[in-house]
Amino acid sequence: MTAVTAQPLRHFQVPETAWVESHMPRFTGAERDAVIERIKTLLKERDAVLVAHYYVHEDLQRIAEETGGCVSDSLDMARFGQEHPASTLVVAGVRFMGETAKILSPEKTVLMPTLEAECSLDLGCPADAFEAFCDAHPDRTVVVYSNTSARVKARADYVVTSSIAVKLVEHLKAQGKKILWAPDRHLGHHIRETTGADMVLWDATCVVHDEFRTRGLDDLKKAHPEAAVLVHPESPAGVIAQADAVGSTSQLIKAARELPHPTLIVATDSGIFYKMRQAAPHKTFIEAPTGGHSATCRSCAHCPWMAMNGLHNLLQVLEQGGNEVQVDESVREGALRSTQRMLDFARQLQTPVLGRGDA
Repeated sequence: MTAVTAQPLRHFQVPETAWVESHMPRFTGAERDAVIERIKTLLKERDAVLVAHYYVHEDLQRIAEETGGCVSDSLDMARFGQEHPASTLVVAGVRFMGETAKILSPEKTVLMPTLEAECSLDLGCPADAFEAFCDAHPDRTVVVYSNTSARVKARADYVVTSSIAVKLVEHLKAQGKKILWAPDRHLGHHIRETTGADMVLWDATCVVHDEFRTRGLDDLKKAHPEAAVLVHPESPAGVIAQADAVGSTSQLIKAARELPHPTLIVATDSGIFYKMRQAAPHKTFIEAPTGGHSATCRSCAHCPWMAMNGLHNLLQVLEQGGNEVQVDESVREGALRSTQRMLDFARQLQTPVLGRGDA
């Protein structure tokens, strides 16, 4: 059984990644090195730690690694920030990630290089419409992906990441519960097919993963018969069906390291290649084909909003402040409740690093 909202799939503007990247300031040579060193100095001076998502530019990932910060998925970024003694968290990613950090660390200052970095799953699940959808299905347990706003999380019973979503839904199914899932319909479909749970699905997609194409992937596999295919479950079902490994970003990084194949075709945001090449330096990585191979596309395997994070605005926020993330306390309390339920469930599973590796 499937139900979707009446909301149009794309009722918001999606910038083109190529346009975003072409308008980002660039530093080269000694100038770039000086900016990086200045950022490192400012992090120390401001008692700040940088937490960066797998999908931002590798320069930012490298700075986080070299300064004692964190490179991971949204929830583990927030958990790291919560446990780190720094009084200021600088979150390089998209806006809901900054909100998640603030939900878990309300006493800390949370800054972002830009507050314009959105997420199509967050934008595609506006809180008012989502609350009406929940009201229409009052008998269902509400489970939402971490890629949602604080208000949506506050309405949910559980927040999940892709690395734990299947196990949590299996647990709820065993209790006889029916599920309302939001926002990514591809991930929801994958969970429903895997668990057999009774789920109604919100209709939204990730602008990156939705562009991967089954036919193009089939052609690429024929051209590289030695390759394994790694797929994030936010991708369309036909793409998932061709995968040798399906999983969250950390699970895909693990697969890149452990699979024997010398070549890997990767269906997720290309920002992950920085960590994949660390994990498997002698392997060849190929982007899975998107709509851009036969038509136009907006992301072409890299999120336009993730691309808005750069050295220039990271330096600016550290020098000048601003871009502080705020979450209304009444909303934060509800969002914390649903997030904490997931954390508690994961501890019961003895999962050492919760949700590490999601979009």
